[in-house]
Amino acid sequence: MGQRASAFEFGLTDRYPGFSIETSGPGSASHPVQLSIVHAESYSRGLAALGCIFFIGRAITLIPVFIVLYFLRIAAFIAAWILQFAVLLTGTYPEGGHSFVTGYLRLSVRMEAWLFGLTDQYPGFSLQP
Repeated sequence: MGQRASAFEFGLTDRYPGFSIETSGPGSASHPVQLSIVHAESYSRGLAALGCIFFIGRAITLIPVFIVLYFLRIAAFIAAWILQFAVLLTGTYPEGGHSFVTGYLRLSVRMEAWLFGLTDQYPGFSLQP
C-alpha cells in the first residue's frame, strides 16, 4: 500500500491507493502499482544477526543508501511537481521523468525489503529494476 500511495503522490497514477494491503481480490490486481518479493529458499544467518536488535545493524549498513535516497527523494519530488505542468499542458507524463521517479520508488522498495530481511541482496544504488 505504501508504494501505491507514493505512486499516487508523485503523479505516476491517477488511481487512488485505497486502504487494502491485499495483493489479490477486488480492485487490487487491477491496480497499476504491484509489488512482489520472491520468498527465498534460505536466508543468510549472518545478515539475520544484523537485524536481531531492532534492525540497527542493517540500518547502519544502509546509511549510504539512506543518504542517496534522501537526495533522490528531494529531486523526485521537485521533478514530479514540475512534470505535473507537462501533464497539465500535454496530457501525458514525460517518459524520462516517469523513469526517474519510478526508479526512485524501486530503489526505496529494495532498501526497505533488505532492511526488513525480505531479501539478502543489498539494494545498491541503481534506479533500474
